[in-house]
Amino acid sequence: MPSNSDINRDNLVFRLSLLTRRCRQIIDNEFQDAGLTEATWRPLLHLHVLGNQSKQKDLAASVGIEGATLVRLIDTLVDKGLIQRTEDSSDRRKNLISLTEEGRSTVERLRKIIDPLQEQLLSDFSDKDIATIGKFILTLESKVRNFWQELRR
Repeated sequence: MPSNSDINRDNLVFRLSLLTRRCRQIIDNEFQDAGLTEATWRPLLHLHVLGNQSKQKDLAASVGIEGATLVRLIDTLVDKGLIQRTEDSSDRRKNLISLTEEGRSTVERLRKIIDPLQEQLLSDFSDKDIATIGKFILTLESKVRNFWQELRR
């Protein structure tokens, strides 16, 4: 019988889920000093990665929340001056989301917190280890995305 520390096909997805949750808890704890909750910092960092002029639906998918929930969150972030919403010139029914100057400044503050934390958490791994894990994650993400799309049909 495998020990609690063994990771195998029977518990890998569960263990990845736990790891993700714990990492978010650590990051959330670190960001509290910056005055941002998880509901606030996650969309800002996702938008930073996705790039300005991101479609609202793409941001919702990246953050992993429903569109209606994201609309309320975007309203809050717009009110705080961290993001701006503009009409998509190719489809006026859709919105494009961008970081404001203050939003970019906030992301920079967040990066100053998260970069050393990330370095500390990954310090025992070589670049080759990271590349191997990265390839695994990209492949798994693709399979999960395809599986999810099939479920939604």
